[in-house]
Amino acid sequence: MDYKKTLNLPVTKFPMKANLTRREPEQLKLWEEYRLYDNIRNVSKGREMFILHDGPPYANGNIHIGTALNKILKDIIVRSRQMSGFDAVYVPGWDCHGLPIEHNVDKELGSKKKNISQTDFRRLCRSYAEKYINIQREEFKRLGVMGEWDNPYLTMNYNYESIIARECCKFALDNSLFRSKKPIHWCCSCKTALAEAEIEHHDEPSPSIFVKFPLIDDPGIPALKDKKVNLIIWTTTPWTLPANLAVAIHPDFVYAVVETGDDEVFILAKDLVDSCMRIFGISDFSIIAEIDAKKLEHKKCRHPLYNRESLIILAVHVTLDAGTGCVHTAPGHGREDYEIGLLYELDPYSPVNEKGCFTDDVEFFKGQFVFKANNGIIDKLQETGALVAQESISHSYPHCWRCKKPVIFRATPQWFISMDKTGLREKALDEIDRVEWIPAWGRERIYGMIKNRPDWCVSRQRAWGVPITLFYCEKCESVFINHETVNKISELFEKHGADVWFEKQAGEFLSQNAVCQKCGHNKFIKETDILDVWFDSGVSHAAVLEERSNLKWPADLYLEGSDQHRGWFHSSLLTAVGTRGRAPYKSVLTHGFVVDAEGRKMSKSVGNVIAPKKVIDRYGAEILRLWVSASDYRDDIRISENILQQLSDSYRRIRNTCRFMLGNLYDYDPKTDRVPYESMPDIDKFALHKLQGLIEKTLKAYETFEFHVIYHALYNYCTLDLSAFYLDILKDRLYTSPPQSIERRSAQTVMYIILDSVVRIMAPILSFTAEEVWKFMPDIKEKESSVHLSFLPKANESWKNEKLAQKWEAIIRVRGEVTKALEEARAKKKIGHSLDAVVTISANKELYEELYAYEEDLRTIFIISGASLIKGEKLDKAYKSTDIEGLDILVEPASSDKCERCWIHDPSVGLNSERPTICSRCEKVLEELKLGG
Repeated sequence: MDYKKTLNLPVTKFPMKANLTRREPEQLKLWEEYRLYDNIRNVSKGREMFILHDGPPYANGNIHIGTALNKILKDIIVRSRQMSGFDAVYVPGWDCHGLPIEHNVDKELGSKKKNISQTDFRRLCRSYAEKYINIQREEFKRLGVMGEWDNPYLTMNYNYESIIARECCKFALDNSLFRSKKPIHWCCSCKTALAEAEIEHHDEPSPSIFVKFPLIDDPGIPALKDKKVNLIIWTTTPWTLPANLAVAIHPDFVYAVVETGDDEVFILAKDLVDSCMRIFGISDFSIIAEIDAKKLEHKKCRHPLYNRESLIILAVHVTLDAGTGCVHTAPGHGREDYEIGLLYELDPYSPVNEKGCFTDDVEFFKGQFVFKANNGIIDKLQETGALVAQESISHSYPHCWRCKKPVIFRATPQWFISMDKTGLREKALDEIDRVEWIPAWGRERIYGMIKNRPDWCVSRQRAWGVPITLFYCEKCESVFINHETVNKISELFEKHGADVWFEKQAGEFLSQNAVCQKCGHNKFIKETDILDVWFDSGVSHAAVLEERSNLKWPADLYLEGSDQHRGWFHSSLLTAVGTRGRAPYKSVLTHGFVVDAEGRKMSKSVGNVIAPKKVIDRYGAEILRLWVSASDYRDDIRISENILQQLSDSYRRIRNTCRFMLGNLYDYDPKTDRVPYESMPDIDKFALHKLQGLIEKTLKAYETFEFHVIYHALYNYCTLDLSAFYLDILKDRLYTSPPQSIERRSAQTVMYIILDSVVRIMAPILSFTAEEVWKFMPDIKEKESSVHLSFLPKANESWKNEKLAQKWEAIIRVRGEVTKALEEARAKKKIGHSLDAVVTISANKELYEELYAYEEDLRTIFIISGASLIKGEKLDKAYKSTDIEGLDILVEPASSDKCERCWIHDPSVGLNSERPTICSRCEKVLEELKLGG
């Protein structure tokens, strides 16, 4: 007869081939039709909330691999918290205003822009943002990210724009928003002010020049009589020299008077004399006097280019790291220069227009672009005899993070939020210490940034954004704002959006009796600058968390890339602390950037960019999700074709392990076939013990956001604990035992428990596959319609048995040595399959006693046809273990015939004349099945 038909071979419709690229879209469609996210919300009502507040990506272009990493990380966290028993609402959002959208609309318009109104231009910007919101929304959904996609937050929604204006006015009402002419980062290409968060630093070659500033006043040193005395400054920005108003020296440094010949002397820091003279190429010099810096304060020099004076001032920012110890000071072109200039009542003179060109009052260089003027300025200094030395250096220089071009410091009238007037800096620093930063170094990074940052420049000279909704008195230019006006602006924005600011006259926002508090005048002018887009996203805690009844303030978690310590984490902290006195988040988690296999930044020019769509079209989104979980995101995350291929193989192993268990549960009913723990054989109890370890490890990893721990634990469990051990051993029992036998039902019970736990553990990460497995699992009354409606498994303390585990760990070690012995015998052609072998094991006394209790099971455990156990004897021609002392393993070919049903060589084969090709064990099974010969 065909004995194969008498075996309990696996049966399942769960496909071996994942075919993710086809099945994932089908699953997404089913989730939408079933309204899975809404159903999860309904069953979660009343639970404790967990809110991960989404940092809004910019609505410009398709998503890239870094955006995919970010969104998948968020989804894993939200899903895992949901399955941990929380109500984890996820509201995605988009950042919609700002320069990149303006630029792209400009490009599309071309020459037509000059004929278009600001209102129409803003309308085109809105349409552009809407286009990419829709594109990105579909791309995020394709990743399996679950959330309120039909009701996201958009910074350009009318309600959101109204809140931006209101939150900005709060700073104005407490006088921490002020207008001042201060030097700020200015992008000449984008023609706008930039905040600290919009600056990135790159190495840039610059001219390095040393220049004479002739001393006009007598320093009171007799040795200098009739000498030409010069302070020597050093600068790497020659273009700022036309704006020079002072020379700064350190109050505590000793300055040397150095004679260089021809009755000419130089004044510079004593400690830098030798190094400077080498640069100047002057070998014949002598120090003829030393001067206390304080004696030079308020003395005057002559400007090296123009007929005007430069004041000598004292400043502690002067260093001895480089240069001469005498610092060229242009208060209109540097933060420190400006601050020290205030003490000496120096004007922040900045003769540079919005294009970065010198204004008409700059003799010799008017109309020239500042960077291009460097050479001309140097030539002029050479011509006047003021140039002492010239070099070229490469140093870190600020660049615009949008257009990537070098920026300048330029003093212009701008709006600032004061860091100190209302104690914002100190309050923010205090709040930083109340937040949990993950990793911990995030705290140091943002703390240092807040501690040292200047006032926040929030004004931009652009068109697409929310305006700074303030007014000036037409007569005296005093700022006008009050609560009544704020409320009216907010109402109009709520109804018409921020466009209304540009469509209505100033008087339409003000009450009829509005008058200037300073001069009593009743005519006002609207501010035309718009707000920094970082303010837009920074107030999302107010516009989203406080506005939606299904969310809460503060958020439990903010999660973004490490660049957001200077960006969204930063602006959110300042806007929340400035108006509410608290941080808007309890915890902040930071991830690194995506790099290639060699650790290089993704770059189109390098050709190492990997687009999410390309990965999804080839492997499926599930492999991207597995990549995210497998990576330690605290560092930069590597991706390559090789890495994705390896993960694809790992995925296949996890999937096939699940498929094997599903195939062997085809006739198992958890309600009627479950075997109690007490009735199980030890190996099944050991399997349940190992499962509890997996559950505890993965639950802790989900709690601490260590998803790479989950990936490795799950992969190792499926490949080592299950496929290579437990399930491998189970095959004989599952296939050959009577279907209803307690031995088979016990194995099925354990497999069902394992599969149920594994599918829940993997659900937040492998969301598509977990759902697919869930559908094929045996149905029970309590089974949820979707795995994503279920909970993560909990460890069962009663199934943990360390004493039993120690015994089985010893058996596993011996099993590993038996496998080596079998491989050696196979290599020598002594055996073919392991079932062709019988094994004699000689063990030391302690190991013998551990194995003796399982002597009858060793054949099954080692998957051989026979095993005998002896104590402490030396076996000739045996495999001698080098890892386990006193263990010898003799492998011999089985001398008995092979059972046609179970493939085991057994002496009983041939004893039964009716069924001569099967063993007595299989004979009993067939009798039980009442099957005739």
